[in-house]
Amino acid sequence: MSSPSYPSDVPSYAVRVAEDPADREACFAVRKEVFVGEQGVPEDIEYDAYDATAVHVLAVREDGVPLGTGRLLYGEAATAKTDGDPSVGSLGRLAVTQAARGLGVGAALVREIEEAARARGLAAVDLHAQTHALGFYERLGYVAYGPEFPDAGIPHRAMRRSL
Repeated sequence: MSSPSYPSDVPSYAVRVAEDPADREACFAVRKEVFVGEQGVPEDIEYDAYDATAVHVLAVREDGVPLGTGRLLYGEAATAKTDGDPSVGSLGRLAVTQAARGLGVGAALVREIEEAARARGLAAVDLHAQTHALGFYERLGYVAYGPEFPDAGIPHRAMRRSL
């Protein structure tokens, strides 16, 4: 039996917490492709000390090709991004490869990050959305607050969703 062609057919993919080193490397590769390659974010600011303790999630096609990633900061690591509230997690570094956009991968990653936040007893999730992505996050229940601000030279807004 042949597998469906990609991307003309929607591929089968799974979203999971990236537990092993190979999964984490796949997460970093997607981030490099999207943020560094496509958006021009300097590589030296794309990866940070938070990567060591964050919960990373990974979307992979059934043949193992990585499609997207995101991360959850919680506890002390998140408080700088959540106005000091330890009950709020911080969703970040959400990236979907160009070939996988429009397949629901981004929404599946957000929901997996929210599940990881719930499992850690968090009451809400904050994120800093690129302004072009506000509608995507609004459709997932996030509400923008505060003024627009630059991050890596790209306009962003803070958003929050209660869990």
